[in-house]
Amino acid sequence: MKIVVTSSGAGGSTALAQVLAAQAHPNFGRCPTFLFIDTETMQFEAVENPALASGGAGIQAAQFVIEREAQAVVTGNVGPNAFQVFQAAGIPVYLFGSGTVQEAVEAFKAGRLSAAGDASRPAHAWMGPRAGTFPSREEEIAALRETARELRRQVAEVQERLDKLENERG
Repeated sequence: MKIVVTSSGAGGSTALAQVLAAQAHPNFGRCPTFLFIDTETMQFEAVENPALASGGAGIQAAQFVIEREAQAVVTGNVGPNAFQVFQAAGIPVYLFGSGTVQEAVEAFKAGRLSAAGDASRPAHAWMGPRAGTFPSREEEIAALRETARELRRQVAEVQERLDKLENERG
């Protein structure tokens, strides 16, 4: 199975031992490197995250991972926008606490990771490419609209569940 693991290592590495020894990165959209690995053959490709320096990194990174035909994602955390992209594509996200990429791959292969049922990080109204940067007015409006859209979706899910529970009771 072809999976992707978020890595703190440098992209473009050609040595398996070096790639596996890197620390798994705690954040999907802002990780420096994606490690695409075939869990049966251990063939891999370490690729720098092309979405790292832009707004909307989670969505862009998720689309990049899907285009490279990963069948599962192993990461420390994933935001709601990236999670929705993966959910729509039918790609499960597995959360891995901390450790090396090798430990993440081994945990996945051993079935010790469970698929995330939802995002593990809240939506961020803005997360610029560098600390201390601020969005343009248009970027801020777009980010706030996306946050509002996500909150409306979450409220609708809660209301639907509440209605179902109340109908079952009465």
